[in-house]
Amino acid sequence: MEAMPRRLPLYVVRERSRHGKLKYYFRRGKEARVRLPDDPSSDEFHRAYMDALNGVAPRKKAPDAPQHSLRWLIDRYRESAKWRGYSDATHKQHDNFFRKVIETSGNADYRQIDRKDMEAAMDARADTPALANNFLKAMKALFDWAVRNGHMEANPAIGVERVRYKTEGFPAWTVEDYQQFCGVWPIGTKPRLAVELILHTGLRRSDIVLLGRQHFKDNTVTITTKKTGMAITAEIPPHVVEIISASPTGDLTLLVSEHGRPFTKESFGNWFRDQCVAAGLNKSAHGIRKLAATLAADGGAPAHELMAQFGWTNIKQAEVYTRGADRKALGVKSSRRISSQLEVRGARLKTK
Repeated sequence: MEAMPRRLPLYVVRERSRHGKLKYYFRRGKEARVRLPDDPSSDEFHRAYMDALNGVAPRKKAPDAPQHSLRWLIDRYRESAKWRGYSDATHKQHDNFFRKVIETSGNADYRQIDRKDMEAAMDARADTPALANNFLKAMKALFDWAVRNGHMEANPAIGVERVRYKTEGFPAWTVEDYQQFCGVWPIGTKPRLAVELILHTGLRRSDIVLLGRQHFKDNTVTITTKKTGMAITAEIPPHVVEIISASPTGDLTLLVSEHGRPFTKESFGNWFRDQCVAAGLNKSAHGIRKLAATLAADGGAPAHELMAQFGWTNIKQAEVYTRGADRKALGVKSSRRISSQLEVRGARLKTK
């Protein structure tokens, strides 16, 4: 009995050639179709599919790298279970670093790379501190895998210092920003739907573009985040449920482009920034997530509650908001809890 064919990813079609061979193509609407590798279960197929989905030109197959070259080591790393465990966003970011490293190093022997080489690489990137630190993180992970699998004796990135710099990151929205945005984009528009969904779920761009009705049960949303792989749950207030019903949405994703297609993380970010500019705001989608975390912390949410809602794995991220919360209001709220707990336990003294 012939096995059931494997379900293909979105926009992938299967065709059989006149010689009986199965071929796979990425075809989205009227866009030109892109030939994909023959094995849908391979890492090569997954990379080619993600490139096509994100509008990246098909990669030319590179010649086999000499053994012990850095290019060879990176190729082996990309075939590993460790690499497959990373998110698509991490794949894309690290691949960009690896591609540039390979372009500059050629077929250099990775066994000759030492700490001085890594420090020199960081010095060369010092003008862009965030990129430099992400580069170090990618290379450290590569060499750590190489050591664990017997390719290297020591990790040359260990002990190399990150570039220190101060940044506030994406500017946070204020309540006044939210009110101004809503004044320009009324209920029934896609920008209004987007801002309400981000604010009340606290989802990142990479997750909000995937959010669909399949993630809802009544007014509760449950979704596994792409960045950390954590399942988060949030309750949507009734007025936001009504906004969803009054807004144009897609089938599998609530937020869709003007062409009715799901957004990528990048295309959504660009589109939403344009809507912010139209509303007179120089802000981004990530700043709404910061406003949501601030409001939750000001309302008394402890660090672990914030971690649960926003999908953080490090309590330090949550403490950024709990430290900045309205301490006066929290102090009043905490003191009220003492009185209420005494009453609940029948321990409060009667005044008369």
